[in-house]
Amino acid sequence: MYMRTLFLPLVFSACLPAADIAVIEEIVAKVNGDIVTRTELARGRRQIEEELRKNKVTGGQFDKEVKDREGLVLRDRIDQLLLVQKGKDLSVNVETEISKQMAEIQKRTGIADPDKFQTYVKEQLGMPFEDYKNEMRNQMLTERVIRQEVGAMVNIPRAQIRKYYDDHKAEFVREARIFLAEIFLSTKDKDANAVAQLEKKAKDLVARTKKGEKFPELARDNSDSQTAQNGGDLGTWKKGELSPDIEALIWDKDRNFVTDPIKRPDGFLILKVLEKHQAGQAGFEDVEQEITGKFYDAAFQPKIREYLTKLRDLAFLEIKPGFLDAGASPGKDTTWKDPAQLKPETISKELVSSRPRRKKLLWTVPIPGTKKIGSVITSRTVTK
Repeated sequence: MYMRTLFLPLVFSACLPAADIAVIEEIVAKVNGDIVTRTELARGRRQIEEELRKNKVTGGQFDKEVKDREGLVLRDRIDQLLLVQKGKDLSVNVETEISKQMAEIQKRTGIADPDKFQTYVKEQLGMPFEDYKNEMRNQMLTERVIRQEVGAMVNIPRAQIRKYYDDHKAEFVREARIFLAEIFLSTKDKDANAVAQLEKKAKDLVARTKKGEKFPELARDNSDSQTAQNGGDLGTWKKGELSPDIEALIWDKDRNFVTDPIKRPDGFLILKVLEKHQAGQAGFEDVEQEITGKFYDAAFQPKIREYLTKLRDLAFLEIKPGFLDAGASPGKDTTWKDPAQLKPETISKELVSSRPRRKKLLWTVPIPGTKKIGSVITSRTVTK
């Protein structure tokens, strides 16, 4: 009885004894045409716990962090749904980026067979491949919408940047440093012909950077290094921290310099100088972008929240009692409203007879057993 009850249509559930009803999933919020479920919130909590354990947070601090951050899970899920919906409204298309990203992940794992790769993703992440792909799509959509819709609203006056520099010059006294990015093509287990092809590819990549193609994208799509997912970023280096042969090639070069392919024991290396800090007081032009970034980040987060509040104002949004949206729009009614219960309507034969009858035009009403040709209705011959 229990198993059969589980699969009965929803309309019959009101007739079932309470002991025979099993809750398969619970909707906790409705966001336009989408929903947030209790399972999604539970998954968000698990991710918080995993992150805290990874950072070795324990005891009372662990419980406090979980409680503080758990309240943001519903907010973040609603944020994402609103941004994804907006992305679709704006006809934002990220399918090309998804395909590139998937190809790059598949390349790094070394699993050429598509079915085996999908199985690998499920085993590693604990979710079906299509769910993972959809998560990636949603993430890309939200980032694109934020850049397009919010980034344009943030403008930092140059006079404000200059004033900050003049008031905080001591902050910009530097050691000599260099910031690098890489593209690495591995020759491991390759024969002579394959190595020659890789060298040709490396030279082609250098030529493409000099023609204006973006180094981070080339690194993401071609590099065999783990840094590929971060656009090849190698971070910052002080003088003496690099191997002498590499340092001699790049230390005195200007920003945006790209090396020719450098033959290494295990592959071909291409380096780009992203930034340089000379020892001593950095000039305003040298740190202008850095200061701009500080002001931009400080202004950007409130603008994002402001934009998401506007999306909430325009949205159909209902939240079940007991659940809190930490990003709620002030004054917005998000009260959960249960669908009206349908009740059978009773009517007497006398009342039906007394209702006024409205004449319908014959040519507007389909008649069973007939077909309409132009304005003429003809009967079909039915053979018994």
